[in-house]
Amino acid sequence: MATQTEPTTSPPRASAWRGLFLRLHFYAGVLVGPFVLIAALTGVLYAATPQMESWVYSDQLRAPVGLSQVSLADQVKAAQAANPGGDLVAIRPAPEPGDTTRVLFAEDGLGESERRAVFVDPATAQVRGDLVAYGSSGALPFRTTLDQLHRNLLLGEPGRLYSELAASWLWVVALGGLVLWVSRRRARRAEKAAKTESPRGKSVRRHGSVGLWVLLGALFLSATGLTWSTYAGENVSALRESLGWATPALKVTGTDEHAGHSGHGEAPAAPAPARPESVDAMLASARAAGIDAASVEIGLPTKPGSPWQVAEVERGWPTQVDAVAVDGTTGQILGEVRFADYPLMAKLARWGIDAHMGVLFGWPNQIVLLLLGAGLVTLVVLGYRMWWQRRPTRSTGLTFGRPIPRGQWRKAPPALVAGLVVLAAAIGWFVPLFGISLLAFLVIDLLLGLRPGRRSKPDSADVTV
Repeated sequence: MATQTEPTTSPPRASAWRGLFLRLHFYAGVLVGPFVLIAALTGVLYAATPQMESWVYSDQLRAPVGLSQVSLADQVKAAQAANPGGDLVAIRPAPEPGDTTRVLFAEDGLGESERRAVFVDPATAQVRGDLVAYGSSGALPFRTTLDQLHRNLLLGEPGRLYSELAASWLWVVALGGLVLWVSRRRARRAEKAAKTESPRGKSVRRHGSVGLWVLLGALFLSATGLTWSTYAGENVSALRESLGWATPALKVTGTDEHAGHSGHGEAPAAPAPARPESVDAMLASARAAGIDAASVEIGLPTKPGSPWQVAEVERGWPTQVDAVAVDGTTGQILGEVRFADYPLMAKLARWGIDAHMGVLFGWPNQIVLLLLGAGLVTLVVLGYRMWWQRRPTRSTGLTFGRPIPRGQWRKAPPALVAGLVVLAAAIGWFVPLFGISLLAFLVIDLLLGLRPGRRSKPDSADVTV
């Protein structure tokens, strides 16, 4: 967003590449700047939602600590009586004394990945309220709203596409800024020593310093954010699947497909539906099989005769997401999946997503995200401040800046240009919204360069961005 005059000692090729990076950095900054600002602010709020959620919904989430507990089956019955129209799908027993049990129901009218959570006091089986819970994290309405605001600006699918576009370009902005910071390092030192640094120069220096501090965090947020995206996310999943890096699924083994036949061609008896009264026995079987995390979800069979599933839902460190399938009649373990057996890349994906959400290391993770969010907000504000400090005047006319001087590509080494084109095409195929927007940028930049009065002084080293 700045006008930079290269020192006269700068090599022509370095000047050409610097102009290209300046132009890319400017357009990418304009494109993602507003979203980065909102995403940083909402991301900071979302990272703090565990504490805020506990305060906002304390009546539902907390209960007096009792000397004893009633059975899970009785807690489920109390929840069913309070919500007779819902279909029971899962139970999350109280993880700690003073917590409530969540009994989860599927209902008509709820959105995708939403379930009705009925909160039950484990000491008395008293129902303390009900709320809509979202996703595997069990986010309640307050956190869900912040999550959707962070993910798609509450605009639905169009907002999600813009979110993907921003995540696609964030790493380009970060790495492009690093190249520009390195390229002007010596010039900045000379200006500072000679005390010739302008107010705008100070803004540029501060912008670069903050960008350097948040560089790794920005790359991390971009990479993990793309895993949730629509198009790039599908490509990431397909790549992980083809390389054997996908998260292992819970597979059921040890069942007899002919079970239920009494011989001589008799039709098999219809499997009995799961009985909620079995929930205590199912949990006991899972605990005996090593499901020892405090927070677990007990999933009822999806159809008659299929097993129960008991999964750990601890997303902190150390990560506990083991799961087992339990036979609803015998309590036998029919299948299991252990986090220790995940492929390394599946583990890294799990850790990356949880760190992005601020739950991997608890409050230290939240503090890091708070500082990273503050840094990103500062970068955006300084970027617009730099634009304001070079704002158009009546003498210069309203302009968005001069395009890259004509002939810059010819000045660059052909081999490097060819390699850059191939690399951009490959990344554009894997991250489609990046490729489409990059092509649009090149077309716009070409059209701006063809405007009357814009083709003078083609070899000028002064690059406006």
